[in-house]
Amino acid sequence: MNERSSVEIYTEWDVVAARQLGRDEAKSIGFGTVDQARITTAISELARNIYLYAGTGKIEIRRLHDGTKKGMMIISSDNGPGIPDVRKVMEDGFTTSGGLGAGMPGVQRLVDEFKIETEVGVGTTITAIKWLR
Repeated sequence: MNERSSVEIYTEWDVVAARQLGRDEAKSIGFGTVDQARITTAISELARNIYLYAGTGKIEIRRLHDGTKKGMMIISSDNGPGIPDVRKVMEDGFTTSGGLGAGMPGVQRLVDEFKIETEVGVGTTITAIKWLR
């Protein structure tokens, strides 16, 4: 993990910037168009959640090199309210914003590895990894 980039999330335009950074990084790593779209969608959801629920935070992109494997790590972090019930958030169809409820379960399906660390009143960090096939 030697190369990283990030976007601070304050406005809806920062969500767009995070998406574009993710797409550009995915393309430069060598991901095909389908995986670029998956990565971009995951980043969009993570950044949108920062904007909607925490107000501010950061999307960080790291290039991964593990022996012969290459990939991309997406870290979404905020100092927001935290997630009181992670199991509930990971249920398909659960929504607090009136959306489709594809949120976190959708992100998990789009990537190869997914982890949520959260503490109520402290914030949330979500780590997602996509490996190049």
